[in-house]
Amino acid sequence: MPKSPAFRRAQASDLPAIIALLADDILGQQREDASSPPNRKYVEAFQAIDSDPTQLQVVATQGDGVIGTLQLSFIPALARQGAWRGQIEGVRTAAAHSGSGLGQQMFEWAIAQCRARGCNLVQLTTDRERPDAHRFYEKLGFAGSHIGYKLAL
Repeated sequence: MPKSPAFRRAQASDLPAIIALLADDILGQQREDASSPPNRKYVEAFQAIDSDPTQLQVVATQGDGVIGTLQLSFIPALARQGAWRGQIEGVRTAAAHSGSGLGQQMFEWAIAQCRARGCNLVQLTTDRERPDAHRFYEKLGFAGSHIGYKLAL
């Protein structure tokens, strides 16, 4: 039986593996740049995330390899009586680990982090073109309660 994954804050040296995970699906192939060395925009974004105490770029590792990633944001709000919320985004698992339970472990870990930070709500957005992901999120207890909009700039 494979060893359970470890979860930790991503390091700059993890950036190529994170980008590769983001680029390794139909939608990611259209919008990510997995060239080497990493595009400077990824480097700058990683530095901004890493230096912000309300942001956490996470990697799931097994042995020496990065097998999953997600970004966790802790958002203060006046709504809901000043409740903090956790935002989970950019979730990817390595194709070789699809169906292994890794995604569920990643979400359970991220939700526990939100609870530990005092969040009253955990939210995420997902592309309409990901029906398998929608079923997965619903299985985890998430409800499609809101409609999200984006404006590309």
